[in-house]
Amino acid sequence: MERPFTDRREAGRLLAAQLAPYAGRADVIALALPRGGVPVAFEVAQALGVPLDVLPVSKLGMPWQPELAMGALSSNGAQYVDDALIREAGVSAAQLQSALALARIELGRREARYRGERAAIPVAGRVALLIDDGMATGASIKAAARALATLGPARIV
Repeated sequence: MERPFTDRREAGRLLAAQLAPYAGRADVIALALPRGGVPVAFEVAQALGVPLDVLPVSKLGMPWQPELAMGALSSNGAQYVDDALIREAGVSAAQLQSALALARIELGRREARYRGERAAIPVAGRVALLIDDGMATGASIKAAARALATLGPARIV
């Protein structure tokens, strides 16, 4: 099977070429979803000459299959929950609350790791390029987009 790119850095450069109309604009910011989105977004931000920040999101794993996302939680509290999947799988309210509690702990760790003491770069009124390294269920990017929308960007790409 042929890969579309060699690694995340190359993927970022290819993505930057697609986002070329945003290059050099003062109203644009690149936002990375840690972990995998960071190297991709770094390449995009460098190529376009726009600032880079992170938007931590933590997956809500199924109780018996943690890698399968039933939703996600963002660092500003916005969440996405796949209600249909939760119903179909028989996830209890207590199990969902447990997953949310674990996600909050993980988000605290990610905020400290990726941002430290630095404040988030303001996104209000700006075009936000939301960047990840792929998509399995889409839960993380949905939670991130919802979180981002609460911060008042002019547009989310």
